[in-house]
Amino acid sequence: MLVRAALAAFCGLGLSGCIDSSGPILADAQPVLGPRLNLQLYSLRDGHAHDPECARFTWNGKLYVQSGHGMNDVKGFTVHPFEGGDYIIQSLPARHPQLAEYALMHQLAEGVYQVAAIDEDDADASIRTANCKHPGGTACRIETRAQVFTFARATAAKKKTGGGLAIRLDDAPPRH
Repeated sequence: MLVRAALAAFCGLGLSGCIDSSGPILADAQPVLGPRLNLQLYSLRDGHAHDPECARFTWNGKLYVQSGHGMNDVKGFTVHPFEGGDYIIQSLPARHPQLAEYALMHQLAEGVYQVAAIDEDDADASIRTANCKHPGGTACRIETRAQVFTFARATAAKKKTGGGLAIRLDDAPPRH
C-alpha cells in the first residue's frame, strides 16, 4: 500500500485498515539491506505487477532516505528483521512526517520482495479493540513495539497476494 504503485508496498498512505503511530516505534535501525538501495517497485493487483517505479535510497545513519527519483510520498524508512525471515518496514510519509506507517516485507527470491501494508483488518476484532485507537477516524493508531508485532503476525498469517513488489537492482551508479 505504500505509494500509489510500490508504496502500496512499504506502508499505508492513510488507507483504511493500515496501522500507524505518532512517530517511529521501532528504534535502533541498521542498514540491513546495505548502504544503498536501487529498487524497481510495482504495485500488485489481480495477479499482475502494475505501475512500475524506480527509486534510489541511501542509509544516512538513521534511516534510508531518497537519493534519487521515485517514491516522493516517503520521507524515509527503516527495515527491521522480524519472524520467519520477514522484515517490518517503518516508513515516514512525506505529507505527515510526524507519523510512522508499517508494512511487512517477505523475500520471494534473492533480491525480490513482496511488501504488504500491515493491516488492522488482518487481526480479529478482539485484537483490534484492545490495540487500536482511531483519533479523528484515522487509521489504527498504535503505541508500542508489541502492538506492531501483533498486527505484523496477523498480516503474515494472511499470505497476501496484493501489495507491492520490490526488486533490488545493482547498487552501482549507472554508466553512460
